[in-house]
Amino acid sequence: MRIGVPKEIKVHEYRVGLTPASVVELTSAGHEVIIESDAGAGIGFEDEQYLSAGATVGEVEDVFTSELVVKVKEPQLGECERFSEGQMLFTYLHLAADRPQAEALMRSGVTAIAYETVTAAAGGLPLLTPMSEVAGRMSVQVGAYALQKASGGRGTLLGGVAGVAPGKVVILGGGIAGTNAATMAVGMQADVTILDKSVERMTWLSNHFQGRAKVLMASDQNVREQVLQADLVIGAVLIPGASAPKLVSREMVRAMLDGAAMVDISIDQGGCFETSRPTTHDAPTYMEEGVVHYCVTNMPGAVARTSTIALNNVTLPYVRALADLGWQGAFAANRHFAEGLNVHQGKIRHGSVATALGMDVVPIRCAA
Repeated sequence: MRIGVPKEIKVHEYRVGLTPASVVELTSAGHEVIIESDAGAGIGFEDEQYLSAGATVGEVEDVFTSELVVKVKEPQLGECERFSEGQMLFTYLHLAADRPQAEALMRSGVTAIAYETVTAAAGGLPLLTPMSEVAGRMSVQVGAYALQKASGGRGTLLGGVAGVAPGKVVILGGGIAGTNAATMAVGMQADVTILDKSVERMTWLSNHFQGRAKVLMASDQNVREQVLQADLVIGAVLIPGASAPKLVSREMVRAMLDGAAMVDISIDQGGCFETSRPTTHDAPTYMEEGVVHYCVTNMPGAVARTSTIALNNVTLPYVRALADLGWQGAFAANRHFAEGLNVHQGKIRHGSVATALGMDVVPIRCAA
């Protein structure tokens, strides 16, 4: 099969769909790989490395005529117009918060498979996990910067110093991103509280952090009390394929401490703060109701080399399955992979995505 890898065109997005090491495995299996020139140059993967791995280096037009296109971020509208029926697209899509992209992909006829809705036999979202880890760890780093006075923040050091209390970090959601955020915040010696709705998850978090982080039920009252006391609030809530719930209202943000900071990891799915709006690495923060907001939709793109390698570690077996078997065969062999199908033949095929967009869902059944 011919596999195309374009250069990402989203603002300050330097990740790339396949590393040279991944290309070696695919070409060794008899597949043809074409990489857009300089697709990986921003993170040290030069065209010569791809050529040595067995790929062809070409222009964007060549890449988008491939049977399978592998990306990282959702295709921009101009890219959507390059697809046609019979092609496969494998990338992050986050369609629940992006109706124009969904409609453009539907018009194209492409079979669009989303990393973020692929599930696993043991539960979880295996292709989202590494980027959730990265975003969770980054959230404390960028939040600490946002709290600096020069950034518009309160001028609070999260770890405090002798005789000065540490900053209070409140994390909404104790999943992969939230756990990684808490790990970093605890390491900085901040005062950390995690809120979650799952009793099972709260028990795990309590045992994992052994008192170094407080764990509370995410009731409306607890969320409100904790958010209003926080120096830094991190939104790390995810409902697979669906829009993120709005856990923090504008009224709550208005009542927060002046100069507090908020980092919305859930912004790809619409954000979990009512005051959130998407930002880019060019202008990552803004002030709203006296609070610094960081809402970059591709946070892991800031550490693009680490993120690309981590992503390829988990996506490569799925790329190989699509190339070896086609999407029907790959889905028949792994029903959890079939959960990744979002768009096919002009229809939305994932229930949560369809609900979020207010569209009808037309599921596809794949034989086991």
